[in-house]
Amino acid sequence: MSQQNSYTTEEIAKILRISKLTVYDLIKKGELPAYRVGRQMRVDESDLEAYKAKAKGVYRQASAVSIPQTEQAQQSARYEQTGTGRNIIISGQDVSLDLLAGHLEKKDEAYRPLRSYVGSLNSLVAMYTGKADIVSTHLYDGDTNEYNVPYIRRILCGHRFVVINMLSRWAGFYVQAGNPKQIKAWSDFTKPGIRMVNREKGSGARTLIEEQFRLAKIAGSDVIGYEREESNHLAVAGVVARREADVGVGIEKAASLVGVEFVPTVRERYDLVLLKNKDNEQLIQAVLDVLGSRPFQKELEAVGGYDLSQTGKIMYETW
Repeated sequence: MSQQNSYTTEEIAKILRISKLTVYDLIKKGELPAYRVGRQMRVDESDLEAYKAKAKGVYRQASAVSIPQTEQAQQSARYEQTGTGRNIIISGQDVSLDLLAGHLEKKDEAYRPLRSYVGSLNSLVAMYTGKADIVSTHLYDGDTNEYNVPYIRRILCGHRFVVINMLSRWAGFYVQAGNPKQIKAWSDFTKPGIRMVNREKGSGARTLIEEQFRLAKIAGSDVIGYEREESNHLAVAGVVARREADVGVGIEKAASLVGVEFVPTVRERYDLVLLKNKDNEQLIQAVLDVLGSRPFQKELEAVGGYDLSQTGKIMYETW
């Protein structure tokens, strides 16, 4: 039997010129058959061509054209036929979400977790539009000095939802060894010659920066490097490590990995959000069970830099 090509979700996104999240949505809806190899989702070339043909309106029934499938693809088709193996999109960037996905998959064969590496605000928007099932948020609100709930209530208006704590962690400033520019407060960003590196719009770190600048009456245009954006904590820390910037904002763990100094400023709450509906009743309980399990918490402890004192606690829910 000749082997056919298969593609990752990233490759499918490039071929179809759509976002990776849209690819996950097609998989979740069963429009694009996929199967898992390790932690990676793959799509066979024949299934991609069948999807493209269907999208063009010339799709022919499987009985007319026999499309060879791998054993994994056949298993995926059986999942779709029996209604089991529901694809669950987990959206967010922290490594703890990868651990959550793995434990959910082990716990219940009814779920096939897929990962989407999107920032907090965009993850909530994806949930609002039905393109994410579990999203993580660490969004600071300067007016209430509270994390997450003010944003969730505004974005998910009209929806019932539950907010569950995943962990807490320090956020702060990445500075060069010895902190030679003595950057200890947000006002120090406006010192003459200080260069910063920013995060992308929609991320939790970007929201923290914008809220703290607003409270301190700092305009982004007054800070050198405000327009330079990186897409994750490690990238920001890396820019500081290479001395291309004097300061960046992110979580403590990235500082230790890259080798820059860290100045803690705020203990941020990292929460999970799930919609409360009939389809999600079992999923919510499965997430609570995983978060409360000792094996999962031991893995989080091994990562380091996390406060698990409230892990699994329901922080807010609508009725």
